[in-house]
Amino acid sequence: MPDDLLPALLRGVTTVTAGSVLMIAVGLLLIYLAVARGYEPMLLLPIGAGAVLANLPLSPLVGPDGMLTTLREIGVANELFPLLIFIGIGALTDFGPLLENPRMVLLGAAGQFGIFGTLLLALLLGFDLNEAASIGIIGAIDGPTSIYVSNALAPQLLAPIAVAAYSYMALVPIIQPPLMRLIVPPHERRIRMPYSSRPISRRTRIVFPLLVTVAVGVLVPFAIPLVGMLMLGNLMRESGAVERLTKASSEELANIVTLFLGLAVGSTMQAAAFLRVDTLLILVLGILAFALDTVAGLLFARVLNVLSGGHFNPLIGAAGISAFPMAARVVQRVGQEEDDGNFLLMHAMGANTAGQVASVVAGGVLLALMGAR
Repeated sequence: MPDDLLPALLRGVTTVTAGSVLMIAVGLLLIYLAVARGYEPMLLLPIGAGAVLANLPLSPLVGPDGMLTTLREIGVANELFPLLIFIGIGALTDFGPLLENPRMVLLGAAGQFGIFGTLLLALLLGFDLNEAASIGIIGAIDGPTSIYVSNALAPQLLAPIAVAAYSYMALVPIIQPPLMRLIVPPHERRIRMPYSSRPISRRTRIVFPLLVTVAVGVLVPFAIPLVGMLMLGNLMRESGAVERLTKASSEELANIVTLFLGLAVGSTMQAAAFLRVDTLLILVLGILAFALDTVAGLLFARVLNVLSGGHFNPLIGAAGISAFPMAARVVQRVGQEEDDGNFLLMHAMGANTAGQVASVVAGGVLLALMGAR
């Protein structure tokens, strides 16, 4: 054996640090949550794998020409991956429940309150304005929007913000129900809302994404990339003219880009950049933003219930965030805990799709307020 071979083989071992070991453990934890607990496996598994690969000693994958570095540069640094994912989301989204009950738009707007409340709190804790805005957007529980906004305003915080957004999205069934039971009294949880489906014409379904794109584009130009890609996917779905593109966008493209985005985000979780006090603060502020968004939606829904004469179930307010369709399913589950014959899912889906659009608009508003690009 050559004299210099053993030192070369041991070089990786000698460069291991406590930080890299800890981050590998964090990556393995994310993989465990994805595999054993089923928490957003499509996202948490590649993020966890990316974190493990990026923290292995002397990993060529994160070198100047490494694969993970290349994925970050071509898909995250220029926001390509989040925008492509939005095409897939649009192709999967049915805005029918929202079109049948347009007042759900109000709940989507109310479900973004925590973004701006958390922004102010982050400023008080010493984050600068761009960083505070990037932290606040976690409250929308919209991973692609969080990545898009944070990469534009505070790219140094991309890793903890992305991990927080996707992790909390997976925890919707755990975090929201206690807040729903705390704020909405049992007799209001039992309110039944009969669902009378109004036929929505194909023309209306086609005009809707076009109208939203133009209206939001004129009012909030910074939201054009986000809302434009979301509505492009929905237009393809509703037109029925490009079924192959719709299928490819919602399946093959979405799956491939999700894999690449997860690996790229995970690769940013290197010990030197991730293990800071700011990271812990971001995780705490992120869950606070999520909670505030949920509470605001529930309180506003209680106001709607009063205005309707007691015929509006306030639980639906929890679906005003962007975690589609998980939040709507949680509303259905909590409602049936009080009355197993109560069916709130379709009403909640209307609020949930409204929250999807509202989170995109909120991201554009933050970019406009910060003067990004």
